[in-house]
Amino acid sequence: MTARQPTQGYSTSTVLGRRLGGELTKLRIAAGLNQTQAGKALTASTTKVAKMEGGWVPVRDPDIRALCELYGVHDLKTVGGLLELARIDRERRKASGWWDDYVTLGTMQEYVALENAATTIRAWQPAYIPGLLQTPEYVRALRATQVSASRAAERRDPDEEFIASRLARQQRLTHEPPLRLRVVLYEAVLRNFPGGVETARGQLDHLAKMTDRQNVIIQVFPFGGGTHQGLNGAFNIISFAEPGAMDVVYSEAAFGQTWVEGGEGATAHHELFELISARSLNERESLRFLHNLSKEL
Repeated sequence: MTARQPTQGYSTSTVLGRRLGGELTKLRIAAGLNQTQAGKALTASTTKVAKMEGGWVPVRDPDIRALCELYGVHDLKTVGGLLELARIDRERRKASGWWDDYVTLGTMQEYVALENAATTIRAWQPAYIPGLLQTPEYVRALRATQVSASRAAERRDPDEEFIASRLARQQRLTHEPPLRLRVVLYEAVLRNFPGGVETARGQLDHLAKMTDRQNVIIQVFPFGGGTHQGLNGAFNIISFAEPGAMDVVYSEAAFGQTWVEGGEGATAHHELFELISARSLNERESLRFLHNLSKEL
């Protein structure tokens, strides 16, 4: 259980559980049925159905199949997507990962656990290099700007632990099967580096090197690309099957995090990401931009 997960007795509401529960709720309402009727189909109480729809409990495959039959949902892709999401959520609930050993992750533990289970992540970032692409020097310099000089000494060891956790996260890009990562960076991110010239050059060269990987796509959104809603803040779209099928969206602000668990909100973020990507430099142009900027430093 992470620090940010809501609890109810011995149950835990997970992001994936709520995502699955939201889909089941939508299908039930579309069928014109209530939770009591759904419970009868499962030979279960209304309370159990409410917990399933709220993401409080893991959902078994037979229950999903029974509910889909009751709701008149026979599309194999839809049913398969629900079954896959339920499987991932069950595994996530019972699994212990490397992230549990890093207390410095704090409220990021839930995100990192989902990142580990994801197949694709699409990230828009107008302020910082995404964690999956950061160099140790960049992380160290960035963390140093976030505390006062009087607290630097007491933060030294936790910062090194945080850097270690970030490097552990990045193994998802190289371990099989590798995470597919699409990133769009605002040009300002690449011209406002903490840590000075050497940190900047090392980070830019690392970004260029990562584009050699078939599972990593990096684009640059230039200053001349115009305005759009994404300039209000960064967001990551996390996919667990085919992109768009069972997406959740994670947004991180200065003092908190926000999850969008499917529905119109996830669709809106998907459309916004594609709009930003279409206005950005293509992959080849973006790589040339990185090289040229590194030489200018």
